[in-house]
Amino acid sequence: MTRAEEFERLRPLLFSIAYRILGSVSEAEDAVQETWLRYAASPTQPTSTKAFLSAAVTRVSIDVLRSARVRREKYVGEWFPEPLLTDPYEDPERSAELADSVSMAALLLLERLTPLERAVFVLREVFGFGFGALREGDVEGLRELLAADVQLVGDGGGKAPQLARSIIGAEKVARVLASIISRLIRIDVTIEPREVNGQPGAVFRDRDNKVLSTVTLDVLDGQIQTIRSVSNPDKLGHMGPVADGWAVSREANRARRPAD
Repeated sequence: MTRAEEFERLRPLLFSIAYRILGSVSEAEDAVQETWLRYAASPTQPTSTKAFLSAAVTRVSIDVLRSARVRREKYVGEWFPEPLLTDPYEDPERSAELADSVSMAALLLLERLTPLERAVFVLREVFGFGFGALREGDVEGLRELLAADVQLVGDGGGKAPQLARSIIGAEKVARVLASIISRLIRIDVTIEPREVNGQPGAVFRDRDNKVLSTVTLDVLDGQIQTIRSVSNPDKLGHMGPVADGWAVSREANRARRPAD
């Protein structure tokens, strides 16, 4: 299947993602077209075309939404999403869920979220993407979300393993994240998307729901610039029972696949 054929197969999904983020048919169509241009210009073929294009259309939509917010603030009267008569993303098994997500009430609720929060909600709650790039150790998918000079830093305070002391560069950071987090997920560590210090982030919990660490993301122009992880138990106690980070780390290392 050619790139163009694969893109056309996924176009309905991409439009639905963009529309749910933007609430505008015309802007969603423009975002899908921009996604095609980026995909066509990409020198490499992604491991998962669906994941690559979904991430790409999300980044484009976030950028469009940021500029659209300025226009909407100057809008005369109430701003409502553009009416959509039929949803082009037809998935019989999830038709009811998708219908709810495209409702006027749902779209108006999404308007209260920041562009990044809205994108995370759409991908995770509506389309079920979750953290599948992380679960499968998809380095290519992760790299697409990161700025070229992204920095990964960790704060363990010497009292718990830290995600990283300081790693710079999309390639290195993507590989570290793919390796470490995929191992954690194998031992039933969960990732709970949360706003942390007013920024998009997540709370990691062990299988007993104890807090393992938090992660905060600095996002600019649709890409992650800095990832900050806090695993020092002294800084996590106010969030509830804290996990034994060293024990979790040892178990995760035993769960390492040969290829990790």
